[in-house]
Amino acid sequence: MTPSDKLQNAYVSKSLFLRGLQCYKSLCLDRRRPELRDESLYAREELFERGKEVEAYAQRLFPNGVFIPFEEISLSEQITQTIGEIKKRTPTLYQPAFSYNNVFVKVDILNKGKKGFGIYEVKSATEIKDIYIDDVAVQYYVLKGTGLPVSNANLVYINNQYVRDGEMEVDKLFIIENITEAIEERQGFIEEEIKSMREVLKEDNIPDIDIGRHCHDPYDCDFIGFCWQHIHEDSVFELKGRGANGYELYKQGIIHLKDVPSELLSDKQTIQVEGALEKKDFINHKAVKEFLDSLWYPLCFLDFETFYIPIPPFDGTRPYQQIPYQYSLYCKDNENSELRHYEYLAETGIDPRKELIEKLLKEIQENACVVVYNKSFEIGVLKSLGGWFPEYKEKIDNIINNIIDLMSPFQRKDIYFYQMRGSYSIKAALPLLVPELSYENLEIKNGEMAMNAYFTMSKSQDPLEIEKIRKALLEYCKLDTFGMVKMVERMREF
Repeated sequence: MTPSDKLQNAYVSKSLFLRGLQCYKSLCLDRRRPELRDESLYAREELFERGKEVEAYAQRLFPNGVFIPFEEISLSEQITQTIGEIKKRTPTLYQPAFSYNNVFVKVDILNKGKKGFGIYEVKSATEIKDIYIDDVAVQYYVLKGTGLPVSNANLVYINNQYVRDGEMEVDKLFIIENITEAIEERQGFIEEEIKSMREVLKEDNIPDIDIGRHCHDPYDCDFIGFCWQHIHEDSVFELKGRGANGYELYKQGIIHLKDVPSELLSDKQTIQVEGALEKKDFINHKAVKEFLDSLWYPLCFLDFETFYIPIPPFDGTRPYQQIPYQYSLYCKDNENSELRHYEYLAETGIDPRKELIEKLLKEIQENACVVVYNKSFEIGVLKSLGGWFPEYKEKIDNIINNIIDLMSPFQRKDIYFYQMRGSYSIKAALPLLVPELSYENLEIKNGEMAMNAYFTMSKSQDPLEIEKIRKALLEYCKLDTFGMVKMVERMREF
């Protein structure tokens, strides 16, 4: 290792420090082998955008601050600008930069009070997590180290009980919690961890740290693809539900499903393991018949698509509340009648809720059987709509009372295909039950992609892009409901 490499390894940013707290191996891979990182997902970019929006709203708690840029200038220039503003006695800074002991941090909001400066770390979360304490603690360590008179440190996070009514009330949207005492207690730990990380970074070898829960806690690591490459199909990590736990089995040296002691497995896991090892499917014909007998005509199949964001966008909404912007609906009056399809997808830039529920109520016949996949989600959406529009609550409640969950027989493993690998999602079940239908050829393949596509469409000014996304969204949601129609038909053949 060259002297310049050693100097580089002495430098620690806040993000690198937090990565090291999660895993020293990830720390070293990030520094030395960044090419092994998993591909950046579009969803992560959207998450970053949501975070920036939350931070912009939090800045209204301390208005008229000076922003220290970070994309256009170097780290040293950011620090120089920060020092300059502090010397000018600027009361509030957004994204000021500091360095001490070759540890670099940026603070979301720095505000000068009567007794000194306050650190305000902004989070999109609705509760305090341990990692947030360490996040602020390393900032406190650096700022105090520079000699800056820091009097308090705080977390600013989302109040999920806030209901928007007119203009956004940022003092109600956010909770500010003083965590000074907690982070002062962490200062010795922070200093020791910085020393330990530097020692690890000096070594030529990547630490030999095995996989574990830390790969996903507190964040999904972006080197999972590399570190988990020795875990193949039919591993203990595919076990779902209660019973044997993949991580506990792995600690005992058990990796493959064939090596799991049968007495550790629950009944559902036993079906999964036997299916995987013997390549066989399970169908409980009696239970399937009972499920089918619970359906009646008129028969409808319904699926919503929703978005949820930390900043409530419309009156009556809370942070992270599911807001429907699309649905697909198939209906059939009787066994021999024609299958009808209805759909709704909101135009961009509008509050879609009232238009959506009024259209849906016209299309679902009174006392129709309404089949959904994962009823807790659809019922939650409908209950919210009933709360927003009490004039329709009685009709909405009638729909809720007539909902049948198609997920149930798959969740109970009354129908189980070994290729489902323990999952009972419609994405796993549909292609196996109805092979001619698949999400693979669609541009949008799951709900998260649909939500992100809707955000992209909402921001776009390009008519061609908007039309392309609309078509993709309609195709995706339509497959969810048409898939349910065909699944029930296939189940009747059993």
